[in-house]
Amino acid sequence: MKAIVISTYGAPEVLHLTELPDPVPAPGEVLIRVKAFGLNHAEAYMRAGAWGDVAAVPGIECAGVIESDPAGRLAPGTRVVAVLGGMGRTRNGSYAELVTVPAANVAVVDSPLGWAELAAVPEVYATAWYGLFGNLGLRAGERVLVRGATSSLGQAAVNLAVDHGAKVLATTRNPAHAPLLKELGAEDVLIDDGHLAARTDHRTAPVDAVFDLVGNSVLRDSLAAVRPRGRVCQLGFLGGFEPVCDFDPIADLPTGVQLSFFGSAFVLGSPEFPLTAVPLDEIYAKVESGALRARPVRVFRFDEIVEAHRIMETGGALGKMAVTVD
Repeated sequence: MKAIVISTYGAPEVLHLTELPDPVPAPGEVLIRVKAFGLNHAEAYMRAGAWGDVAAVPGIECAGVIESDPAGRLAPGTRVVAVLGGMGRTRNGSYAELVTVPAANVAVVDSPLGWAELAAVPEVYATAWYGLFGNLGLRAGERVLVRGATSSLGQAAVNLAVDHGAKVLATTRNPAHAPLLKELGAEDVLIDDGHLAARTDHRTAPVDAVFDLVGNSVLRDSLAAVRPRGRVCQLGFLGGFEPVCDFDPIADLPTGVQLSFFGSAFVLGSPEFPLTAVPLDEIYAKVESGALRARPVRVFRFDEIVEAHRIMETGGALGKMAVTVD
């Protein structure tokens, strides 16, 4: 099969197209013929070596058809999407014509959307869904601050929260990106300079929950921005991987405020966080109708992967990108 491999850790140019033996599914796994895959910042971190040694073939999600299911549960040709389950991290991932995936990380899809459109959804929408409704327990009418909202995961969170009937405050570091977030349904857009707490009013427009993709660099500020007994969920590290220096729960964690973390790469598809809990069919139907703006902003060919990674790293795409394999 054709596959894209990390020749050595480094810049996008280390991604090379090569031939590898076809993978064989082990018990509990399925073999998928990949039609398209979404691009994720996690794959750039893995390619660069920021997360230590990883699998040779990147890619944490895909859309395609079942090639083989040793358990006989899924017939060959069944349209599916797959996400995580160690792909790209502890096992070869989806930047290939064929990939093996744990069956628990595979979902059948009943949607007429094209392959690139299908591939643009699984990772960001499953993660956003668990962060908003699992960790944060977001309810209709509540106000949620989505920090890092112009990222593909941030846009998915804005989409889902607005569709759920919540009020969304979205943040960006670039004022030119504010119209995009308004178009997604954000009631207001804040320019994030790292100090938002002083600009949120707990009396007239309290923030009930924070969906934080910026991470450690603004954790104290996010905790202060939420109302008393509010909730904060951290899901990303757009602000860098440096730890929170001298964090003291007594001084830094406001009384009653709940802080949680959701690391989809490690738990999605597990019995505690099943992929089946995410309403993917409903999400795809809303993408098809236009209720959710989740179609990829740009689609690349398989042999354009280096350029795709370059654009992803510069942040110039302003949305989810996908790659077609055929």
